[in-house]
Amino acid sequence: MTTMSGVSAISEQFVANLGHRAREAERLRRLPAQTVADLTETGFTDLLVPARFGGQQADFPSILDPVRRMAHGCASSAWTIGFYALHNWMLALFGERAQQEAFATRPFLAPAPLAPTGRGVPSGDGVRLTGRWSWATGVMDGNWIIVGALCGPDDGIFPALALLPISEVEIDDVWHTDGMAATGSNDVVITDVFVPEHRLVPVSDIYSGTAPGAHLHGVDTYRWPMVPALALLAAMPALGSAERVADIYAERLSTRVLAYEGVLQKDKPIAAARLGEALVRLRALRGLLADTVRQIESLLATGDPVPRPIRGEARMAAAHIVHESRAVIGDLLEASGASAHFADNPLQRIKRDVDVLAGHVVFDYDTSRELAGALRLGAKVSRTAMV
Repeated sequence: MTTMSGVSAISEQFVANLGHRAREAERLRRLPAQTVADLTETGFTDLLVPARFGGQQADFPSILDPVRRMAHGCASSAWTIGFYALHNWMLALFGERAQQEAFATRPFLAPAPLAPTGRGVPSGDGVRLTGRWSWATGVMDGNWIIVGALCGPDDGIFPALALLPISEVEIDDVWHTDGMAATGSNDVVITDVFVPEHRLVPVSDIYSGTAPGAHLHGVDTYRWPMVPALALLAAMPALGSAERVADIYAERLSTRVLAYEGVLQKDKPIAAARLGEALVRLRALRGLLADTVRQIESLLATGDPVPRPIRGEARMAAAHIVHESRAVIGDLLEASGASAHFADNPLQRIKRDVDVLAGHVVFDYDTSRELAGALRLGAKVSRTAMV
């Protein structure tokens, strides 16, 4: 495996190859084998792995720009690869023993359906876990899995994340979708599997940035609260896709002749105006991203946890990035004519992918706005709200 940094290892050729394989990935409904092999060669999934386990232990924001750029090739592939890398960071939040076990398998490729749709009943020094989880991105190539579950006795239930080898789950092939097909986000079923206590971590600790691994490695990377980390990372394929659509639209302007008018589209002032508007909206989104990251990094540098209102604002920022990116894509696709909807035109696939991506619960625009506003006003918010 290369020793290049994860950021520089994602070359323009790697991104271009994602684009070349985008239709194949959609047809396969998972990452092509060559993409997984190329990803392993880059070492990108080691970007946020702690140094004591041979990883790069980079600053958390280092993951964002490469995933944004990968979406210039394929949004589905960028989403899957981004989450593989993020889940290495998530593993680093578990206790040291769990990390030793799972980081022994490299690359560590783990889907992580986090909704607590399973039940962990106390048994000895752990729990017996049963349940079904949807949205297991990348599960077809996974070697471990992290799932959310309600654990503990009936009178003391708490949500937790559980870490298991992929061999202990059953994959149910249900992922037949009109977008994000290459993520292979099938369901998984776990039936009465024992999970030792050291492979459990309370969700409340991960949300706040105070999980067992938060201080184990001595760097702020592992003190990032989970929801801002997840939301900002997951927004990058949408932003990168919108940037790519703007590039494609600009390229088409110089060659597209408008039917029944006999003029190049680039000679229509309104066409240039659409492009100019898209570019400034995308620039504003990149500024919002940078400001959000800077605020969290500054707070972490003080040694204090990131307060809930700031976490709520970060989730809102991510939701807004996706909302606006989707709008930019829609506006430019609208101005691209019917030919943009041929199956070999990437514009239609990009739109379908981002439409599905935007349905992720963390991007619910109404909920994100409500939470951000309520937390800023000091209003009471559910203890289990995703912030």
